[in-house]
Amino acid sequence: MSTDTIIGLAIVVGVILLVISMYNQLVTLKNRFKNSFAQIDVQLQRRYELIPNLVESAKAYMSHERETLAKVMEARNQASNASKQASAHPDNPAAMKALSQAESKLTSMLGGFYAVAENYPDLKANETVSQLMEELTSTENRVSFARQAFNDAVMNYNTYREQFPSNIIAGMFGFKFAELLEIDDPKKREAVKVSFN
Repeated sequence: MSTDTIIGLAIVVGVILLVISMYNQLVTLKNRFKNSFAQIDVQLQRRYELIPNLVESAKAYMSHERETLAKVMEARNQASNASKQASAHPDNPAAMKALSQAESKLTSMLGGFYAVAENYPDLKANETVSQLMEELTSTENRVSFARQAFNDAVMNYNTYREQFPSNIIAGMFGFKFAELLEIDDPKKREAVKVSFN
């Protein structure tokens, strides 16, 4: 074998090993964000289970607020359905975007529920309702932490898949862009009101 043949074979083997390495890294990063979504899904399911109990407990006190309660349940059902779709395909950007929108709507409806609940002192004093609201708040905090971990994993995957030369491998093997899970909280967008009275 000539030196040129050996060098040529070494280059071919090196390129093959590089392609294998990049492919495996893409698979690893994709599986990492899928696993991160599974952690979110556990917390979302807990949230979806708590909401009907809270609404049912509140019905006795909020008889004039049936529309608010119905909107909360409707938003919960839409979010639950979107979560099932996203859970089946966490790498599907459309499913993740639909979940983001459904969760934003649910967060908004729950905010409306909490605002209305402030007008019912007996409801706030009810131990069951108070406990459910506390559990729901705790679950929402866990969702927030899990969502941050998921978004970090998605960002790492997307960054690697866009870098050269791994972007070539990603394109060749169908590694598509992954969507972040962003949930809008209308309260966080409001301007802070300062009063010196």
